Amino acid sequence: MSADSVIPFAFESLPVRGALIHMKRSWRRMQRDHAYSPLLAETLGHAAAATGLIAQSLKFDGAITLQIQGSGALQMLVVQCTSRHQMRGMAAMENRAAAQDFVELTRDAHCAITVDAGERPYQGIVAIDGDSLAASLEHYFERSVQVPSHLALVASEEVAGGILLQQMPGQPIDADDWDRLGYLAATLSQKDFSGEAGIELLAKLFNEDDVRVYSRKPVTFRCRCSARKVAEVLRMLGEHESRAALAEQGDIEIVCEYCGRRRHFDAVDVERIFTAGSIEAPDSLH
Repeated sequence: MSADSVIPFAFESLPVRGALIHMKRSWRRMQRDHAYSPLLAETLGHAAAATGLIAQSLKFDGAITLQIQGSGALQMLVVQCTSRHQMRGMAAMENRAAAQDFVELTRDAHCAITVDAGERPYQGIVAIDGDSLAASLEHYFERSVQVPSHLALVASEEVAGGILLQQMPGQPIDADDWDRLGYLAATLSQKDFSGEAGIELLAKLFNEDDVRVYSRKPVTFRCRCSARKVAEVLRMLGEHESRAALAEQGDIEIVCEYCGRRRHFDAVDVERIFTAGSIEAPDSLH
């Protein structure tokens, strides 16, 4: 079984569905071009796992975007996962800021989840009112979506993973059973994801329950940046500003914050962008 995957499942005798996500290669690729602090990397890993878990329930071609934006220590965190589980993400922290935990990191920050189905995106606001991203998302699911949920997330430099349990709408569940499942989910640790976390982990975790496991869905890192999109950035910057930067630096370098790809624009490229509406641009790596 591929380590990078999300596995949906359901309980045979309880009105609960769930999903387990496990990322190694895609998670390491997401970090490759950045030097994140341990706390920032952990938070981004939690966000990546959570976004993948939410995206696995999409019934249409689209994408889920989880975004945290603030004016304190954490300036920006964005993770996007498509319905095909192609994922990218990045985070930025104030250079001089010091944060000891998630609460300090996200103080004065706002979180939103956007569901993009094409014509009319839907956005939900997530209150950061817990001591972790998982707690905040649990509150969001229960209060805003009316779907009681248990969410456990883990992340280290090598792996990001987690589990999401949700009650079936309109189907009551005994409170003791629901609390028991939450307790079991909360026992997950990084060690559980060090190997091939999959069906065996679910069997170990819920050994007293009959669990129906569905086909796994591979998770991959994929950035959607392109020469055309980068050229559009220069067009939005404006011709005067672009030519001024070109005159000062000799060429213009734009680095994708998600994948680290570098694109260089020389005088010929800039002329092409601002002439006759053309936005063709180089795809070279430097």
